[in-house]
Amino acid sequence: MGQVVRLQGRTVPGMTLLVDTSVWSLAFRRDQDGAVPQVSALRDALEGDEIVVTMGLILQELLQGFAGPRARKDIIERFAALPLLGPDRQDHIDAAQLRNSCRRAGIQVGTIDALIAQLCVRHDLTLLTTDNDFVHAASHCPLKVWK
Repeated sequence: MGQVVRLQGRTVPGMTLLVDTSVWSLAFRRDQDGAVPQVSALRDALEGDEIVVTMGLILQELLQGFAGPRARKDIIERFAALPLLGPDRQDHIDAAQLRNSCRRAGIQVGTIDALIAQLCVRHDLTLLTTDNDFVHAASHCPLKVWK
């Protein structure tokens, strides 16, 4: 079964995080006041010893959600420093199985979210997200969600 990693608002040294689009989107907002614990955890991780990774779909979702060349340039520059995970054929097969298992348990997981969860499971990453769908999915697969 999955687990929710409870850390009292702090990341654990040495932990590797995959940061979901939901957190990045909040972090890039100009009016963000830092009140969201996940955004604070992202900042701590980037400034500390934690490893933060991403994937192409998350970068793509962010670029699609922000308008203007300045925001686009800022996102691309910041993401250039992050390791980029790429799914392989088996990840897509396993993501489909993860999604089907969740669906049988009454949990709806989108295609992209299933792939994100699968990459976290495969690479033993903790998912930093504000999306509760991942918390529900973690009860039906070995996904670790920061909480």
